[in-house]
Amino acid sequence: MGNSSYTTAVILAGGLGTRLRSVVPDRPKVLANILDRPFLTFLLDQLVSANIRNVVLCTGYMSDDVYEEMGNAYKSLTLTYSKENYPVGTGGALRLALPHLNSDPVLIMNGDSFVNIDLTVYLDWFLKKNCQASLLLTKVPETNNYGKVIVAEDDLLLTFEEKGSNSGPGWINAGVYILNKSLIETIPAGTPFSLEREFFPKLANKELYGYRFEGKFIDIGTPETFALAEDFFLSI
Repeated sequence: MGNSSYTTAVILAGGLGTRLRSVVPDRPKVLANILDRPFLTFLLDQLVSANIRNVVLCTGYMSDDVYEEMGNAYKSLTLTYSKENYPVGTGGALRLALPHLNSDPVLIMNGDSFVNIDLTVYLDWFLKKNCQASLLLTKVPETNNYGKVIVAEDDLLLTFEEKGSNSGPGWINAGVYILNKSLIETIPAGTPFSLEREFFPKLANKELYGYRFEGKFIDIGTPETFALAEDFFLSI
């Protein structure tokens, strides 16, 4: 793209992490300790590699702990915080961060998953596609735990299939999005709203595209997947 350093990145880091509490009881999910460092730093390193400079952390649950751990800078990144005072979901958190979003489009990352990709390639593809919204998709051998995404030849995202309704290999949402700001502005403010359940399905088969990438992927949201995280990061 012109210069990815002008892109603002958002990390959705406000989740309650209830499924993970049995193994990470004392901190928010993004600070879960992997290889003696917070999980969040793996995402931040990915942004550093993409030459992005400005990151907004959408915090909620144990937000003060995130600020105390990370502060206002990480390597070449400037960190800004958008704190929700009550849970508003992934969409509500993104809408709340709107005043801090100083680029168009905006790169958004889930704070509990990682896909091993050069983000500049994804950003370049988005700009060439000249679309409004996109999801990074990754291929997994078993979609049953995630929900399958169906994409057309031209990358138009056609439909989402609920998790549990399908099995076998396929494309899933890898938790990295690029959105034009005008779409973020359409999210209702101050109310719980889900990107995954309410926002993206409405854009499907219209203005939402999927970038297919067969890279290594992990979601640390359950004790079972969290247990695999150290080996995952040692292997990439």
